[in-house]
Amino acid sequence: MIGVTDTEGDGAEWSFPAVPGAVRAARQAVRGALREWGLGGAVVDEAVLLVSELVTNSMRYTPGPVGVRVTHPRTAGGRAAALPGLVVEVSDPLPEAPTERTPGPDDESGRGLQLVARAARRWGTRRGKSGKTVWFELALPG
Repeated sequence: MIGVTDTEGDGAEWSFPAVPGAVRAARQAVRGALREWGLGGAVVDEAVLLVSELVTNSMRYTPGPVGVRVTHPRTAGGRAAALPGLVVEVSDPLPEAPTERTPGPDDESGRGLQLVARAARRWGTRRGKSGKTVWFELALPG
C-alpha cells in the first residue's frame, strides 16, 4: 500500500513499500504531481527517470519503506523562491550513502548514480535519524 503523505501546495511526499510495482508507482506519482504543477517535457522525463533509478537502488538494498519527496519552487510576492530548481529526495532506512561506481561495459546495472550526477544540476546525500536521503535538483525551464 502506497502511503500518500502530502500532495498539497509546493510539495508532494509518498512512502512506498518494498514490493513489486513500487518503482512503477513512484514514477507515476512523481509524473502526476509534476504535471499537476504545470510542468512537462524534459524536466518531467528527467525527474521520473532519476526517481526510478534511486527507488530501484533503495529497493535492491533495503527492506523499505522508501520515501519520495518532490519540492517545487514558486515565486511569492514577486520574489524568487528559496529553492533554485525542482528538488527531489529519495529516502530509505539504510544509513550508508550510496557510492558512484564505474560498471563494466557489459554490466546491466550500476549506472543509476552516474545518471543522477550527469542529469542533475546538483545532487548529494545526507544521513538522518532513521536512514539516509539521496537528493537531486533539476533546473526548471524559463
